[in-house]
Amino acid sequence: MVLRVSEANDTASEHTANDTANEMIERFKVIEHTADIGITVYGKTLKELFENAAYGMFSQMTDLEKVDPKEEIDVEIQAYDKESQLVNWLNELLYLSAIRRMLFSQFNVKSVGKNRVSGLVKGERIDRKKHSLHLEVKAATYHNLKIEETKEGYQTPIIFDV
Repeated sequence: MVLRVSEANDTASEHTANDTANEMIERFKVIEHTADIGITVYGKTLKELFENAAYGMFSQMTDLEKVDPKEEIDVEIQAYDKESQLVNWLNELLYLSAIRRMLFSQFNVKSVGKNRVSGLVKGERIDRKKHSLHLEVKAATYHNLKIEETKEGYQTPIIFDV
């Protein structure tokens, strides 16, 4: 893990699944699960899938429109396959959120390699007057997790332990 915290540049653009007006695909949808919460995540690329998974997870925790990208953190994880990379990526973000008392709203995955993922996340420290916290996501799990390639790109269900 590499950590670098700095003030975010106000002119930085947010990379989302909706960057091109003519090629919109949904980031995620909430799925029913008995005791926990789940989402199905979509992305044109693996990088976008990982970004959208992080966005979907943090959107279950708070209203991301109210989270300003004031601080940025470089994140790097290692794992042996795509599914493990995704779970490790999401759980690393939860860990950083907990120890730094931060919420993240922007996610930029720089690379998804054979055994590692690197990216940059932006957010701000939790302010209870500004941020309403919905759910406490404890962890991303492997339950029903399988990254599938589709004609639109990639998709996977992710179940979160809450």
